[in-house]
Amino acid sequence: MDIALIRTFLEVAASGSFVNASERLFVTQSAVSLRIARLESDLGKQLFTRSKAGAELTPAGREFERYALSLVKIWEEARQQVGIPEGYTRSLSIGAQYSLWPRLGFGWIDRMQQDMPTLNIRAELGMPDRIMRFLVEGLVQVGLMYSPQLRPGLSASKLLDEELVLAASWEARLDEIPGNYVFVDWGPEFVHAHAQELPQLTNSGLTMSLGAMVAEYVISRHAAAYLPARYIKRYLDAGQLFLVPDAPMFPYPVWSIWRDDLDPEIREGAERGLVAIKSQIEADHSAVKAELSEISGGQAVEVLGSAALSGELE
Repeated sequence: MDIALIRTFLEVAASGSFVNASERLFVTQSAVSLRIARLESDLGKQLFTRSKAGAELTPAGREFERYALSLVKIWEEARQQVGIPEGYTRSLSIGAQYSLWPRLGFGWIDRMQQDMPTLNIRAELGMPDRIMRFLVEGLVQVGLMYSPQLRPGLSASKLLDEELVLAASWEARLDEIPGNYVFVDWGPEFVHAHAQELPQLTNSGLTMSLGAMVAEYVISRHAAAYLPARYIKRYLDAGQLFLVPDAPMFPYPVWSIWRDDLDPEIREGAERGLVAIKSQIEADHSAVKAELSEISGGQAVEVLGSAALSGELE
């Protein structure tokens, strides 16, 4: 059976729309329709009920979905195992959001290559929905992301708290930031806390959902944004970015998501690598927090959202 047909089926099932599936697969809507039609012809059953609202799985489609996931997983396992280069004995496929590769994902790969020299590693990049889909389908065996959505066969473990700090391309006070502020959408919790405690920065006129990549934008402009301390520490050390005194920080949890069927020995080695790189990141966080405290007059660094939370508890 053509594996492309099965992947297309799973994409339509996940997105609930032939149009959305075509956009995610980078093919035309007619190509998606033809693939599903071929699959339905092969199976002798209608898999989707089409309507203006989208595409919904039929009972036969829901039944086939379980087998489709298994088929894709088996195919990926076979492809990765057969494709292992000479001199390597095992394979691991990992994925992460863009913001989590620098100073975390890349360092993790270095550790695993050092500890498991015969492990062949494949790395994937994607937004959370893409990484989750890859995990479910078996294309990725471990994923790093900020907001996981658990599925059967997957388990999650909190790795660390990313420290988001306000940084600018010049030495600025907090009251100098409005007018030069780039709002980075770090998710609903950040948006809510930000609106409550930094209302003067709420209507910035420029919003980016690009994560740590925004640092490259800020550096080359008269701008400021909330960015991961881990990611920008090298820019702080080089004098390309500056922490903003008295600005609260925001802890943003990073999760590792594992397929439950991952080889226990490989998982143990991968977890060792994460623990080692986590220690270095936490040291970087501590250094950035100490610097922020020092330039804020030795005050303890406030946590964005803590004031609102205290009010709710009272």
